[in-house]
Amino acid sequence: MRKFNSDIEAADSLHQAYLGLNKEISKIIIGQDEVVRLVLTAIFSQGHCLLVGVPGLAKTLLIQTIASSLDLSFNRIQFTPDLMPSDIVGSETMDQNRNFQFVKGPVFANIILADEINRTPPKTQAALLESMQEYSVTVAGRRYDLQRPFFVLATQNPIEQEGTYPLPEAQLDRFMFNINLDYPSFESELQIVKNTTSDSRFAIENVLHGDDIMAYQHLVRRVPVADNVVDYAVRLVHKTRPNTAMGANQSTQYLEWGAGPRASQHLIVGAKCNALLNGKYSPDIEDVQAVAYPILRHRIVRNFKAEAEGITVDSIIKDLL
Repeated sequence: MRKFNSDIEAADSLHQAYLGLNKEISKIIIGQDEVVRLVLTAIFSQGHCLLVGVPGLAKTLLIQTIASSLDLSFNRIQFTPDLMPSDIVGSETMDQNRNFQFVKGPVFANIILADEINRTPPKTQAALLESMQEYSVTVAGRRYDLQRPFFVLATQNPIEQEGTYPLPEAQLDRFMFNINLDYPSFESELQIVKNTTSDSRFAIENVLHGDDIMAYQHLVRRVPVADNVVDYAVRLVHKTRPNTAMGANQSTQYLEWGAGPRASQHLIVGAKCNALLNGKYSPDIEDVQAVAYPILRHRIVRNFKAEAEGITVDSIIKDLL
């Protein structure tokens, strides 16, 4: 674990580590700089991510590459309609002496890739709730702590509706970020095709260890924030709530309900981390705006009028900002 003489020195180290991670990840992942920034922001903020995008945009590869750049244990869980909660958290089995023993499931790792999380029923999706919030699982009345740091990075395909199950609001709220992946640019796709159709292989080096990540997570929490930045973040969340004193007209007109207090908390923590990753020692309003879309996107629900008029969630957030 790295030792620092001051928080300023630690902040500078985090900025350099972020640049090093970007350099390693860019060996494999091309044209998704914003997505990589948000995922790393969530990791250093002790948050979980939901990546939404059509097939073929390297969602799974991106998560695997980030895991390779961090010296952490990694497990992939392929969510299917017949997946059971015990397939995630583990179960008790009887040994040769007829004693019950707990066999750990794949959730016992530092980084969990929940691939196509919306392909499994809500009962199985809920198996992740305790681990995402409490960093533990309970089986047969016994609690088992998960190793820290712990992250759930889930993927979801937005276009296949048959055979999928919408994530419950309680589950969605556990994700710090809801990140939309878009198609790469023409230049990026040219480079992707050149790299993936040749026999060349790129080795990813470990940049950070688990203790380093936890030290940086604590550093993010210690970053000072001006009162006007906190005021801006909380006001922004209140503006999403329809039919309230501080609710914006757009919210009352187009939203069924708005974001809860967890959104305000994530806006401040995310802004702190975004500032550090960009070499600053304290966040400003621009840092709040930099993380506002992925934090609010899955926490506000459009009403029928918005859906009928084709008003998107992102356009509503843009108006509120």
